Amino acid sequence: DSSSSPATAGTSSGAAESLGFSATGIETLNSGLQSLVDDGLVTGMVTMLSRHGEIVQSETFGYQDLERAVPMEPDTIFRIYSMSKPITGVAMMILHDRGLWDLEDRVSTFIPEFEGLQVAEEDENGEIRLVPQEHPMTMRDLMTHTAGLTYGPFSRSAVDTMYQQNRVLDPASSLQTMIDKLAEIPLRQQPGSLWHYSVATDVQGYIVEKLSGQPLPEFFAEEIFEPLGMPDTGFHVTDTEKSRLARTVTRHDDEGNLVRDSNREGNYLEPPGLASGGGGLVSTASDYMRFSQMLLNKGELGGIRIFSVDAVELLRSNQTVTTEANGAVQLPPGSGFGIDVAILLDPESSGSPVGPGSYWWAGVAGTWFWIDPVNDLAFVGMAQNNFFDIASFTDLSRQWTYDALVSPEL
Repeated sequence: DSSSSPATAGTSSGAAESLGFSATGIETLNSGLQSLVDDGLVTGMVTMLSRHGEIVQSETFGYQDLERAVPMEPDTIFRIYSMSKPITGVAMMILHDRGLWDLEDRVSTFIPEFEGLQVAEEDENGEIRLVPQEHPMTMRDLMTHTAGLTYGPFSRSAVDTMYQQNRVLDPASSLQTMIDKLAEIPLRQQPGSLWHYSVATDVQGYIVEKLSGQPLPEFFAEEIFEPLGMPDTGFHVTDTEKSRLARTVTRHDDEGNLVRDSNREGNYLEPPGLASGGGGLVSTASDYMRFSQMLLNKGELGGIRIFSVDAVELLRSNQTVTTEANGAVQLPPGSGFGIDVAILLDPESSGSPVGPGSYWWAGVAGTWFWIDPVNDLAFVGMAQNNFFDIASFTDLSRQWTYDALVSPEL
């Protein structure tokens, strides 16, 4: 029954086989993930795999705090950074179901401050001249990182420098302050011209607040987290939860050991001033699996519908005309972009074993997930390593998962 609620416990080899997986394949998946810890690539992780709404694999590996030798637990809490984005996308689609916005609407309809924003054209000397937008920034642009916005740290340009100098995403400020800052900075490129990773999802969070009349944390809790049973997902941890928050680690030291990254741990012990829809959430593997299973079930879980089947189809349909990127974050070959998720339109061209139309995203501190509608499968991985090894974790876990799927017809 695909509407059943994913459990948090591991499952027996018999159950795995009834869901199309070989028991030895799941053992290989687990030993492979354990080897990433044993080889010092990551301090620890929690992973979950579901098929047909049932848990196939649910395991913990290594430590949530290496210094204190605190083991990973099924309920360890992780900073999920950009895996906040698909949640913001769902919030936007809930409001889309209510008829409050459309993909062809101008963003300035909802954010008048963005009216008449100009585009920076930069020459080889770094000099910029400002030109008008060739077509007004639309909501489709905003939902797909083609709005002309940028992030600041991930790519280089005069506009990126302005983002960093103005601290556009200052967590101590507010969403309104963020909008006011963005309204004073030109666009990095023409809207619709380029897929370029950006603060667009944070801007969406501001629009959620404007359209719903609620603070973003409140809207998320009432419309998504509480109905889905995601008690450990939010913008901060409480005093009783803080012992479950994993430590972040960064690149290896001279001896090749992983080093704690206190700079990137952030202050998650109190509600932020700026609730970042692009990267501000914490969650657990089981909470995020419930969110993923809801998407796999086309918008409902356990008989509770979060948003419409049509809106789910829109979310996981390619909305971009280009997948070129000149930032640090590139989409793989054969990929498109939907509503706050990347889509593997032609997995073979990127060497991925997933079914066509699978969609995914990841977080910079070492979290990743994918949803495969063809094989009715979802995978969630959570680690807390602050660097870009996450791409290899994603590729390896995908390979091991599909190697284990020996009877996809079941």
